[in-house]
Amino acid sequence: MSSTPPRIAVVEVGPRDGLQNEPTAIATADKVRFVDALSRAGHRHIEVSAFVSPKWVPQMADAGAVFEAIARVPGVCYTALVPNLAGLTRALAARVDGVAVFAAASERFSIANINQSIDESLARYAEVVAEARAQDLPVRGYVSCAFGCPFEGAVAPAAVIRVTRALLEMGVGQVAISDTIGVGHPGQVRTLLAQLAADVPLARLALHFHDTRGTALANVLAGLDAGIATFDASAGGLGGCPYAPGAAGNLATEDLLYMLDGLGLETGVSRSGVMVASLALQPLLGHPLRSPSVQADLAASRR
Repeated sequence: MSSTPPRIAVVEVGPRDGLQNEPTAIATADKVRFVDALSRAGHRHIEVSAFVSPKWVPQMADAGAVFEAIARVPGVCYTALVPNLAGLTRALAARVDGVAVFAAASERFSIANINQSIDESLARYAEVVAEARAQDLPVRGYVSCAFGCPFEGAVAPAAVIRVTRALLEMGVGQVAISDTIGVGHPGQVRTLLAQLAADVPLARLALHFHDTRGTALANVLAGLDAGIATFDASAGGLGGCPYAPGAAGNLATEDLLYMLDGLGLETGVSRSGVMVASLALQPLLGHPLRSPSVQADLAASRR
């Protein structure tokens, strides 16, 4: 992997993407403890919550309260997802360190997820990004369904490139190319990144994988080989997609760190520290953590 960067950035999305679809309500105090434990583990970018309508995402209704209570560690970027200007206003009031917007590469997914076409969503996000930048707030973007859609099936690389370019051109600092339903495989990752590289700087891209078919770590390896240096992950493997029944959660942070540590790649994040955070949350979820490496360590500890 001659193109592999020596240091890898891990964006922790467990408190937001990991928890937002959990059916069991998690108390604000428990979310705060979760974020604080992730900070202690050495994370430098934590997506804490989302300023979205509580009607549609009730788990994120306490976003402001969580931001107010977390113990902010110097050097850690605490961010939130925002869907519109109203969400941005709430995020600014909560003193976030950055925000994220999310656009889909699939027209049908965009309509199902936010009731807007891709072009309508991009026009709305352009307003959000402009206002955020006016407030000196960095903005990250997600491109959903970059490797496949639950409604349309295969998604053309050209569609991913179009949305990625639009986000970067409106002022988004980094775009996470996202396998929302976990259908991607390493061949797709290589092909898509090669085509993206002809249009956008790979240094401004991250990869966001779900592990529905057990290919997330293989996809990370393909991304590393292409020179990608930022990967999203969720403590314990929390998460999933409401439009992909039975889909597993996000790539587990512990699994990602296990592999990166084994490859000798620096992250600055303690795998054991992340496990402390996710295991403290496990009894509140009503189901075991999905991370294979966490479950393997738990089994070994019982011997």
